[in-house]
Amino acid sequence: MNMQTSAVVAPPAPKGLAQMQLPIVMMRDILLKTMFRKNADMVSDIAAALCLPIPVTQELVDMAREQKLLEATGTLNANSGNEMGYQLTDAGRARALDALSQSEYYGAMPVPLDVYREQVERQSIRNIMVTRQQLTDAMGHLILPDSLLDHLGPAVSAGRSILMYGPPGNGKSSISNGIRDALGDCVYVPRAIEYAGQVITVYDPIVHTPAPEEAEDPNALRRPRRFDTRYVKCERPTVVTGGELSLSMLDLVYNPTARTYQAPLQLKSTGGIFIVDDLGRQAEPPQALVNRWIVPLEEGRDILALQSGEKFEVPFDTLVIFSTNFHPNEIFDQAALRRIFFKIKIDGPDQENFLKIFALVARKKGMRLDENTLVHLLKTKYPTIDNVYANYQPVFLIDQMMAICDFEGIPYEMSPDLIDRAWANMFVEDEEIVK
Repeated sequence: MNMQTSAVVAPPAPKGLAQMQLPIVMMRDILLKTMFRKNADMVSDIAAALCLPIPVTQELVDMAREQKLLEATGTLNANSGNEMGYQLTDAGRARALDALSQSEYYGAMPVPLDVYREQVERQSIRNIMVTRQQLTDAMGHLILPDSLLDHLGPAVSAGRSILMYGPPGNGKSSISNGIRDALGDCVYVPRAIEYAGQVITVYDPIVHTPAPEEAEDPNALRRPRRFDTRYVKCERPTVVTGGELSLSMLDLVYNPTARTYQAPLQLKSTGGIFIVDDLGRQAEPPQALVNRWIVPLEEGRDILALQSGEKFEVPFDTLVIFSTNFHPNEIFDQAALRRIFFKIKIDGPDQENFLKIFALVARKKGMRLDENTLVHLLKTKYPTIDNVYANYQPVFLIDQMMAICDFEGIPYEMSPDLIDRAWANMFVEDEEIVK
């Protein structure tokens, strides 16, 4: 039974300029810049470019006409449903150029930050309830002990920070991706937000995956409710960072040429997951990175700064997953550890689960299991490393054996000799190099 919360409530489309809650001059200038840059002259085309309903766009056009910045072309376009065309006047063109010199932003009208906050609450990651079945289904390709799901499930459902730690090669990254897949539903991501007259672009095609559009039923009595198209309906976002993560990547990015801002990674991941992989491999120490997250993790808000130095609050609604090969006590003080809500150790498999993984990988790759080879592996090879198993090893060993078979021109059949040759590539022995 799916216990997940019902579908996220969509942001309602504005019904008039008064509902937009944006500075009038800003909206007018974005209209003029968009018409200038896109050479749009029909209200329907302008509305599509601004991501606004046609009636709201018509209000904007009428206002600009009153200010002698736009004029009707006096011709009806038969290809556009007999729409009246509009064009910039000389004064309108001058105003558009002046506005572009202040900010190159045009197109989708931004969503005021306060309005966006309301939508974040409607689609909060903390409203999600993930069941054991959903988590199991999302991680069906992984062989995990039940005890691990016992810890993961409550952590994901709480929407709080998670620290996964343990020896390398045991699937911490795969588990993080499985958590992402278990979420399943969609959120609404603004193309851009506005604060203090500044535009901050949020929607990023690299981070956000638009949901498939629902086909309209022409026989339906009621048309589906239209949402505010200044947002893009997307799968819950996932941002994955690793050793390249730096503190500067968590700040607003200012483009001095376009004079616009781009949202930092954690704001783009709102309503979704932010994965910090390989914690401890970054240029900055882990303690410094976690210190940057303390206020957001505890209070659900983040502090960003404009070029002017003015600081302002944005919502922080993200499931943060830290993954490290170090023991937490080696890289954090106790105050930092206290701020991370769930600490989950990811160990290597026991022998039974190792054999299950080995058999599963062999079957997927089309290599027949051989009992003598498995006995040789478990009785001869693993005792040399104190019988420490890791989840990555079956894939590594089988891929190595297949590569050797390809080179030798023999069928994919495992043998003790092939295991010995594959094993030699899995570990580098300590030896002195003669210079």
